[in-house]
Parts: sequence; C-alpha cells; structure tokens
Amino acid sequence: MKEEIKERIGALRAEMKAAGVDAVIIPQTDPHQSEYIAKHWQVRRFLSGFTGSAGSLVVTADKALLWTDSRYFLQAADQLSGTGIELMKDGLPATPSIETYLTDNLPHGSVVGIDGMLFSVTEVRAMSKRFADHGIRLDTDFDVVDRVWASRPALPKDLIMIHDEKYAGMSAKEKLAGILAQARSQKADSVFISPLDEIAWALNVRSRDVKYNPVVTSYLYVSPAGTVLFADPDKFDSDTISYLAKQGVEVKPYDSVKDFVKALPAEKVLIEEVKTSVAIANLLSERAVAGASPVAMPKAIKNDTQVRGVRDAMVRDGVALVKSLMEIEKTMTDGNTLTELDVDAILRKHRSAQPLYFDESFGTIAGYGPHGAIVHYEPDTESNATIRPEGLLLIDSGAQYLDGTTDITRTIAMGIPTQLEKHDFTLVLKGHIALGAAVFPEGTMGVQLDVLARQYLWKEGLSYLHGTGHGVGHFLNVHEGPQSIRMNYVPTKLMPGMITSNEPGLYREGVHGIRCENLVLTVPAMETEFGKFYKFETLTLFPIDLSLCETEIMTDDEIAWLNAYHDTVREKLTPHLDAEEAAWLAAKTAHLTR
Repeated sequence: MKEEIKERIGALRAEMKAAGVDAVIIPQTDPHQSEYIAKHWQVRRFLSGFTGSAGSLVVTADKALLWTDSRYFLQAADQLSGTGIELMKDGLPATPSIETYLTDNLPHGSVVGIDGMLFSVTEVRAMSKRFADHGIRLDTDFDVVDRVWASRPALPKDLIMIHDEKYAGMSAKEKLAGILAQARSQKADSVFISPLDEIAWALNVRSRDVKYNPVVTSYLYVSPAGTVLFADPDKFDSDTISYLAKQGVEVKPYDSVKDFVKALPAEKVLIEEVKTSVAIANLLSERAVAGASPVAMPKAIKNDTQVRGVRDAMVRDGVALVKSLMEIEKTMTDGNTLTELDVDAILRKHRSAQPLYFDESFGTIAGYGPHGAIVHYEPDTESNATIRPEGLLLIDSGAQYLDGTTDITRTIAMGIPTQLEKHDFTLVLKGHIALGAAVFPEGTMGVQLDVLARQYLWKEGLSYLHGTGHGVGHFLNVHEGPQSIRMNYVPTKLMPGMITSNEPGLYREGVHGIRCENLVLTVPAMETEFGKFYKFETLTLFPIDLSLCETEIMTDDEIAWLNAYHDTVREKLTPHLDAEEAAWLAAKTAHLTR
C-alpha cells in the first residue's frame, strides 16, 4: 500500500506539471463542505492512505505533507509512515498553516491549484489574498481527480426516504416558508443551500449516502416561484416524488445544478459563504447575497416533538448499553476472548434490536489501554487488541434512531484500577460534572463555559486538545453546528432546545485514554431581575464507572450530582429491563459514598 501511495502522488505530480501548477491542496470534504463524506469524494484518503475525518494534503514538486489535528496525530503518524508524506501537526505553535508553509516555500510567480467545488467562498477569499500578497496565484479550476483515480467510486444511489412528520415535528412546507422569510429579512429573494444536513432537515428526507450520516447528496434552491431539489434521479421512487410535489418541490438531476444556477434571472440569492463552494458562488456572480444560513439555527433548536423523541431514544439506547456491557462482562468473567472488534459487534447487535433503529451514528471507538489515547481510534483487523482483566477500556459509540441521535462515551475499568487510573478519571469526571451542572445567563457562548470542564486538569498541568462539546443533530449528523463548547471562539449563543455533547478527556500516549461524555439539552433555569438563566438537562442514560471514582478529591456536591444522575438512570431504564438486568443496573448505580 505504501508504494501505491507513492505512485498516486507521482501521477498527481505529472498532472500538476502538465497544467503548470506548482502546488495543490486537497481537502477532506465534498462540494457541500461536509465533515463526513461519501466514497466518491475520499480523494485525500485515496492519495495519502490516511483515513481520519479531518485533514488536508499538500503536494508540491518535491514534497507531500498532510495537516491534521490532535485527534489524529498518532493515527496519522502510523498510516503515513513509509509513504513519503510528512505529518504536520495542525494546531501546535511550531506548525505553520498551509498558507504560511506555501508562501514560505514557493517562489514568486508560483501557482497553487485547487478544485473550486471543494473550497468555500470564505476559504478562497482568505487564501487568494494571502497568496497574492506573496506573488502567488490561486487556480480554482484544478480538478484532475478522475485522471488520477481511475477506479473512483460513483456517486451514491441509495433511495431517499421520507422522515415522518410525527418524528420531525414540522412539515417541509412549513420549514420552507420559514427559510424564505429568513431570506427576505436578509434582503434576498431566494436561497441556495449546499449543506447536506440542512437540506435533509428542510425537506424531512433522509438517505444512506454518507456512512453514519443519513443525508441526501443534493442541492436545494428555494424561491417564491418554487423549490428545486437537485439529486440523482435513481434516488427517487414514486412515493418520494409524490411527497415532494405535495411540499411544492420540483426535482432535477444533481449534475444540472451548475447550468441551473448560471441561468437564474437577476435576483438576489442568499448563500452562506462558509458553506458554499466558490465555484457555485462564481456562477451566481453579482446575484449572490452573503448572509447567515436560514436553516442552521432552526435545525439546532429542537422542537418539542424532537426533544421528546430524543428522550425516548435515550431510553432505548440505555437499555441496549446495559445488555451490551453485561455481555462484555460475562465474556470476560467466563474467560473467553474479547477484542475491541468484539465490543463493536456487541454494541451493534443490541442497538440494532431496538425499535426505530436505523444505523450507528459514527464508527464505534473501542480503545483498550494505549489505544484509548488515540482520540478517534477505530479498531480494525490489524490493530484489534485483546482485552485483558486490567487497564481501561474507552468506548465512544452512538446510534441513529428515527426519533433521535445518540452519542456516549464511557471509560470502564476492566480490573482493579490503579491509583493513576482513578486519579486521571476523577479529574475528567469533575470537569464533566462542573459543566453538566452549570447555570449561565442568556447570551452565553460555549467558549465561555469550556474552562469549567478543563479547570481541574489544568491545575495539575494536564489538558486535552479537542473540543469539549459539539452540537448533535436529530436523526442527522452526530456533529452539528452552529453551537459548540471549545476554547476557540464560536459566536453562537447556547439556546433552549440545543443538544450538545459534554465530553472532557485526558490522554496519556502509550498508557490510557479517558473520556466521559453525555449529551445535554439547554433548558430554562430561572428568570430574575438580572435576566434569563439557562442550564443543562443531561439526556444520556447509562452509569458512570463508580470503581474509578477517587472520592478523596470529589466534593460533596459532585458526589450528590453523580448519585442524582444515577438515580435518574435507574428510574428511566429499570422498567424496560428484566430482573437480572435491573439488578445489574442497581449495582452499577448504587450511591457513591466516601
């Protein structure tokens, strides 16, 4: 495989030379600026062999480099070894940005090539200025993938399914009316929508085009004269065509979108520049109106029907997890072999038996011992570790149900925990509780709360490099904006109805990884003369490992929070368990004492 990667890079360099391009940037995205993408757009993976969900490849005449963030440092180092591709650890002070690297290393008059369908207006504007200041030209029409990748997979052709209004809580017709109202408020006549999750939400449709993310490969144009969905004709059956027609939606082929956009009359079309490819924006030209997405906030703020659905899904997910962990424990107790892949299979088996199950919400991370320190580790046949009755097992997993999306991480002691394991775990748990118990005024952003989860680690010179919380979709992408809880500045305010993860962690390379994750719902807390205050309702229902709690460093309030949480878990799940399962859960949720 390593030699194949070198050959692929060589073929790309031949195309670059023929086109007069001195460097090329290949991102891990698609024309919809997606985080998770279909096989057709896994170009960076094909060229580099690196399988992480984030990172960009840069190829020059004599260098190949891959930028990725801290979640993938260990994975990337392993997968790039022997390929000739250098790992650039993005986010570290010593690592230059891609633009800085290229301006420092390319001579005046050089050309950097990109595929304009894979870069947003915002990205290209910033790059163009930066490069122009150094006498470098940006060519946005460099698309040679089909010549380099002869066996490139076709676009997905999975059928579109209708997401019933009894789960969505609002009809597509109502949503489209709201989208147009938002467009008018931003002085636009119509809207062009690229993000796949926004389109799925707006039309109440789903599919299997992207693994784990039930989205439809498509574009959406919304105007007073009519709405047009651009998608492969093979994806529609008669029921879907009829449904969309009733919602006032016309269907056109996916590959006709450029001609359609180019031929639009002289109207003002709202686009979100950070989510729209520069190639599409260039076709719109002066008709494009830059503004905020009219979908992002309505999608992030779940309605009452969606919230009820998520609460119900959490109960079924909790039941599946109880059955899974009982099977994992029994396998170990009986002395049978248990591997990381076995854990993955056990979770899938019990979740898929639950009503309304559709799929996993992401690839299960079952990291035993040192593998737990690889933040986005996914076991495969080569890395698959056998789990022993000692050390820590980190399990990060989730499911897509028709009425909600789940995402949970638990760190489990497989034997008698060491003092280091207990201490590290408890520092993470203390941060998790501090964030979960927070009360904050209206207008608060995630960046203002992030320190709550990190404070106990920081006091001991410890930290983690990933975000503390991401938005979660409703039977949609497990990673959803616009809100987040992280050190980076994200201006979105936390609003009632938003579902966000709470997942601080700690990772000791070569030793163990620890993460504690629940999903939380922003809800009203109180209103005083100082205004409205919000808090978090914890939605996830599954025990936290009591054997890992170092009570000597926990406060009375922290112990009370954990006991109250476990009371809720026991109360919600027990009615759905048999006697043996209920007894297991009772033991796992017994009150913690000093």
